Amino acid sequence: MSELLTVGEYLQPVKNGSRREQVLVAMAWAGACTKDCSVSSGKIREILLSARIPRASKINVSNVLARAQELVAKDNEAGGWWLTVTGQRYISGELGVSIGGATSPPVSSVRAVAAAVSDPVARGYVEEAILCLEAGALRASVVFLWTGAIRTLQERAIQEGKRAVTSAVQRHDKRAPQITSIDTFAWVKDKDTLLAARDLGLIDKGQWAALQEGLNLRNHCGHPTKYTLGVAKATAFIEDIAGIVFKS
Repeated sequence: MSELLTVGEYLQPVKNGSRREQVLVAMAWAGACTKDCSVSSGKIREILLSARIPRASKINVSNVLARAQELVAKDNEAGGWWLTVTGQRYISGELGVSIGGATSPPVSSVRAVAAAVSDPVARGYVEEAILCLEAGALRASVVFLWTGAIRTLQERAIQEGKRAVTSAVQRHDKRAPQITSIDTFAWVKDKDTLLAARDLGLIDKGQWAALQEGLNLRNHCGHPTKYTLGVAKATAFIEDIAGIVFKS
């Protein structure tokens, strides 16, 4: 089973191309092929920077998207953008870039994540995510990896003190229970755990935004819908989780 292309390798065909080509391929890398998987201009910029696109920091992503016409569409409620069918055909036909980018999930990178997780419960979820990745069950891998990540954040929050974490959680849900142990988080919504972690200084605003996107993806994957997860989207999710939650 071959490994996925890196973001730099995926965007290599348009490294010296037009700004529109670079932005569109970055959207394809993010898996923004439906309204449910729309991607923000800020996330697109992060992808371009990660791919080391020349002068990526100078790209006016919002302006490029606004001028892309029939190739992209905007989610006016969420503020994100996604590729239309015309945009996807343009990327695969005119630019020769495969939507999804590669043929297999990045199993080796998740194995490295699992080895660094000290909590046995969280590590168990990450290891199950690996099994799902190896089987090509991308949606299940997202659900398991997210569970390991939220467990890790709960552990770190508890270390800040039970009174402090209770106050942080109840700031966003007054009906939340007193946090006396990690098991108490069973009655706390993941979105409130993320907000509490941000308030406690465990993650910053940008990391919180990325994890909130990850939670949205987890919900798409964990509920019985017609949503189909692409390899590139799963990769972006794994990179965000590994870089924010499981970093050393």
